[in-house]
Amino acid sequence: MPTNLRPVTLHDDAVRAARQRALEKARLYVCTDARRDRGDLARFLDSAYANGVDVIQLRDKSLEARDEIEALEVLSAAARRHGKLFAVNDRADVAALVGADVFHVGQGDLSSEQARALLGPDVILGRSTHSVGQAEAADDDADIDYFCVGPVWETPTKPGRDAVGLDPVRRAAESAQKPWFAIGGITGGARLDRVVGAGAQRIVVVRAVTDADNVGRAARALRDRLE
Repeated sequence: MPTNLRPVTLHDDAVRAARQRALEKARLYVCTDARRDRGDLARFLDSAYANGVDVIQLRDKSLEARDEIEALEVLSAAARRHGKLFAVNDRADVAALVGADVFHVGQGDLSSEQARALLGPDVILGRSTHSVGQAEAADDDADIDYFCVGPVWETPTKPGRDAVGLDPVRRAAESAQKPWFAIGGITGGARLDRVVGAGAQRIVVVRAVTDADNVGRAARALRDRLE
């Protein structure tokens, strides 16, 4: 069991500011499961962070809360070693217990006000958006720090969700005031070229890094294209 749980305490301006600076500089955001089938979570995290990944989110619906917390303690330790951000998906209780840098929610999850009420002002709060209107709403929401636009292409990580294409990416590039990330089916090569050409400076990927034979090389190739 983890022993260094960090429940929400008093507001710390320095913590909030450091997280915001890291978000502004972030370009490559990776979502991963706990890699229990491979047994290499710590090694994967170190390789990804060391080769240009700025934010890693644990997203593993198969985990019960206790196992998720244990995996997040591994992620938190890796993020601290590399001076990077780590994110919790959906569960505000878990985010509070592990002292998450970033808490990410979907359209049907907690509202931004609810998330702030539970987690306080220091956490970076992100939201998934799937249309121009949802992206604009997130950009206008004072409690949201960043948002994701997608899925640009259909992806097996979100079965049944239609791709939104590149138009919402172009619109976000034209008008967004906050940091935002393109997400969904983004790989290296032509797709990365297309999404960058549409105006994205930040991306979220899953399989492009998690399924790579060489995690560090895959991450570095993506990060270099976003410089």
